[in-house]
Amino acid sequence: MIKVLIADDHPIVRTGLKQIIAEEPDIEVVGEASNSGEVIDYLWKGVCDLVLLDIGMPGRSGLEIIGEIKQIRPNIGVLILSIYPEEQYAVRALRAGASGYLTKASAPIELIQAIHRVSKGGRYVSQNLAEILASEIDKHSTKQPHERLSDREYQVMLMLASGRTVTEVAQELHLSVKTISTYRANILEKMSMKNNAQLTFYAVENNLIK
Repeated sequence: MIKVLIADDHPIVRTGLKQIIAEEPDIEVVGEASNSGEVIDYLWKGVCDLVLLDIGMPGRSGLEIIGEIKQIRPNIGVLILSIYPEEQYAVRALRAGASGYLTKASAPIELIQAIHRVSKGGRYVSQNLAEILASEIDKHSTKQPHERLSDREYQVMLMLASGRTVTEVAQELHLSVKTISTYRANILEKMSMKNNAQLTFYAVENNLIK
């Protein structure tokens, strides 16, 4: 029996995932978490084979806790299930230690296939993600400006580049406006840019947003 922990801050999403998984005789949902803190708490106390992890959770993002998950349970599978397209976060997630990445637009059968593969120690990537990874390998070794950002800075950068204000980003991430302003200043400095318009242009040019 594959024991799965579902980590997503939306109750409706968790309910839908449980319904999909309930139809599989060899997969069992053993726990739920609505934020990163609950994920870590569960892993210290409970047992599971795989964490089905959302990126955009309140507080610390799913991307930020992958490393901690692997420290607590080195052999656990981490499968990202996110609203964000693969172009934005998949490569970072895999580098952080995730074993697979799916968008929430994926078909239920693909989710089940991914759970089976990751639970056996394998990796699951879509054809589109495989092409993205291949292009990453082909790139020269010099880091692009956005690759210098931390995972949280990268998340904030994408949100700002998408047209959100500092206040809107702060509300969505459950952080203070001052904290987001600090992130913004660090992002602009690291990327040698002066304003959000330059961030937007850069993100569009590099296919980080559409």
